[in-house]
Amino acid sequence: MTTRNIIEVKNLSVFYGSFQALKDININIQANRITALIGPSGCGKSTFLRTLNRMNDLIEGTRTVGQVLFDGQNIFSPDTDLLELRRRVGMVFQRPNPFPLSIAENITYGLRVHGHKNKLFLEEKLYKSLQAVNLWDELKDRLTDNALSLTGEQQQRLCIARLLAVEPEVVLMDEPCSALDPVATARIEDLMYELKKNYTIIIVTHNMQQAARVSDFTGYFLLGELVEFGETNQIFTSPKDPRTEDYITGRFG
Repeated sequence: MTTRNIIEVKNLSVFYGSFQALKDININIQANRITALIGPSGCGKSTFLRTLNRMNDLIEGTRTVGQVLFDGQNIFSPDTDLLELRRRVGMVFQRPNPFPLSIAENITYGLRVHGHKNKLFLEEKLYKSLQAVNLWDELKDRLTDNALSLTGEQQQRLCIARLLAVEPEVVLMDEPCSALDPVATARIEDLMYELKKNYTIIIVTHNMQQAARVSDFTGYFLLGELVEFGETNQIFTSPKDPRTEDYITGRFG
């Protein structure tokens, strides 16, 4: 497995109006690894995640300082194609958000937006995307059903499949299991472990046990600062910063 840095964040600060949500963040994200971001509510984890594909641009009054290099290119460059950036760096949200369309139409929606119309191509992508999230056998006879008829866990896997169909390189996950029960959570975690063979995954989670189970690297955020970042085993067994230790041992947060 490669150890190249697919994302390099340099001196990143993010402001919402006069409020500074992120303070001088520096972090490298390795390709084909799972990176978990932990910390108490309101500490900047989701803001950081949204920065990586410029979803924060949609929030009025947002100002960003610093650099985010994706494959060596600064995503804040004026010539950045945002549609292409968000294809390559896709987002899975906290609650499943399938479109009120059929299962098949959900998967092919992004492909059609990008101009793909060939029926055989779309059918192949439909199969491969559902297969990648272990949904093909469950849903192959229900492809015309409304996606909203699926269980919560199936909807979340469908949303991941919809993202995979447009061939991203990085998958951002903002608490993707928070609305799921423990059994469904375990299945999503197993899926993440399989997906990292082909994708880079960055996950925000309040579940420290989840971070310890699935991630290769962990970053601890507090009050807009990245307090500590390192290999997950090191963060959870021998953190270097006492604030990290206080958080993971339950003395704070």
